[in-house]
Amino acid sequence: MSAAHTPAAAQPHGGTQLPQQPQHPALIDHPSDAKATQSAACLVSTESGSAAGAKVCIQAGDDESGCVPADSRYSRLNAPLLLCATVAAISSVNFGWVLGSVNIPAQAIEQCSGGPLTWSHGFPSCIPMRRALWGLTVGLTPLGAWAGSMLSGVAADRFGRKRVLVCNNAFYVAGAALAGTATSIPQLAAARFVSGIGCGVAATVVSTYNSEIATVRTRGFLGGFQQLMILGGIFSSQLASIGLAGAPLWRVLFSISAAIAIGQTLLLLLLVPESPKFLASRGQYADALAALQKLRSGYHAMAEYDDLLADFGSAAHQRAQQPSLWQVLSGRTEVDLRHLVFCALFLMMSQQWSGAKGVMFYSTEILTGTFHLTEAQRRSVPTIAQLLTTGIGGGGAAAVLVGMFVLDKVGRRTVLICSALATTVAAALIVVGSKLDKGPVVATFMYIFNVVFQSGVGFIPYLCASELLPYYALGSISGLATSVNCLTLFIVSLVFPTLDDALGPYLFVPFIATNGLTLLFGIFMMPEAKGKSVAEVVAEYKGPVRIVSRPSARPKSSPESPVVPSSTTD
Repeated sequence: MSAAHTPAAAQPHGGTQLPQQPQHPALIDHPSDAKATQSAACLVSTESGSAAGAKVCIQAGDDESGCVPADSRYSRLNAPLLLCATVAAISSVNFGWVLGSVNIPAQAIEQCSGGPLTWSHGFPSCIPMRRALWGLTVGLTPLGAWAGSMLSGVAADRFGRKRVLVCNNAFYVAGAALAGTATSIPQLAAARFVSGIGCGVAATVVSTYNSEIATVRTRGFLGGFQQLMILGGIFSSQLASIGLAGAPLWRVLFSISAAIAIGQTLLLLLLVPESPKFLASRGQYADALAALQKLRSGYHAMAEYDDLLADFGSAAHQRAQQPSLWQVLSGRTEVDLRHLVFCALFLMMSQQWSGAKGVMFYSTEILTGTFHLTEAQRRSVPTIAQLLTTGIGGGGAAAVLVGMFVLDKVGRRTVLICSALATTVAAALIVVGSKLDKGPVVATFMYIFNVVFQSGVGFIPYLCASELLPYYALGSISGLATSVNCLTLFIVSLVFPTLDDALGPYLFVPFIATNGLTLLFGIFMMPEAKGKSVAEVVAEYKGPVRIVSRPSARPKSSPESPVVPSSTTD
């Protein structure tokens, strides 16, 4: 650390406040030239909302002054941070591609809607199967994601976020190769499972990496990146499906996932640093500083680096004291995290039981039945059902963008409540339209359902763990939360076709109930993390699972209540 650097007054790391902007910045030497007359004009407040490169005036004496980059702890989104978050989230784009690529070509593959089964160069034009078996095949992706998520947290904590993302692309490549050359149901099922492992790892590690490289001011925006990029992948796959849905081109559609994975691997190796928090937690402080400086280009990062040193200065001791998953779940850590852990798990489960992924997987088949398309109309690609499905994916991506910008203005809890309420109402209106047998009405409210879901309930779960839990519990709970999310998605994917056959126009009745539960959770139990450090959130919501009717009200502390440990700072 150079002599020119004098860190801002340090706050106790067990405290609950983001360090305050220094009132009198440290003295920094600058050449005594014409710049000495610019001190008054040089002041630019970091609170003014300026982007990367914001300056703070530094005055070192009567004849020396200049401007230095603002404190990185107060920085907003800059180009290097956005680039690294985007490259990491390409794994989520691939996740979305794997999920969305089966929707439009489903009838051509399972029902041979493009014509009778033929063979060419050793490959069949379609792989006919019953609808329930197709549901199982599609559902093997989230089952594979569950398997990947169970190991991803441990692997990321041991080997690093970047290295795991690089190695994870092997699953995407292998799954794409199996799907692109599938000649039987078992091979296609295996392809979906292997690709699913990659999806599960991505679901955990991408959100963890992006939360760790984010500043407090960019945490909400980057937290929504996971869902945005997943929807971007779904939308892109559906656009491509318009031209690649028929035989044998659906094989090309599945194989594109491998190209995405290979491209991301090169970008990760060339452009993206490891998470500074991970490096600091392993005692690699020089590498952590280099990564931080790359991510905070245009800002002065030494004060933030000092915070990392304070957080992870005893990295070996922290690893030795790392609590087990059971200790975290049972509240036997230094701070009782049971309510916050429950909230993280509930949100990840509620995201999938909403029925939105059922719409993503099966909207083509639902709308084909709703519009009563004839066999001849089904063979005329693109059908109205396929075009409407593509629009659903694009509308969802736009909704996530809106939600990401609104989130830091009105708060997580408010956005979740509004989104859950609107999703519940939209599900009820889909039932009404289905019962009246009005195809345009059903399609309209499916669009609305998807948009209001994606604007809140769809992406908030992906950022909740990193905002609610201290670092020592984040890895294990993130993996568990993702596994809960994937298992719920597997169940929904598996039963959705059966529910469609059994319930007919009442298909969305169960989802009225599940989205209603999410609404009640948001009203009575959801913590608010807007503008708060993790330490503040932990101090406010520590304790057993309970009703929190007034989120701003802090529970009364008992004399035995432990203090928040220093590792709970973000």
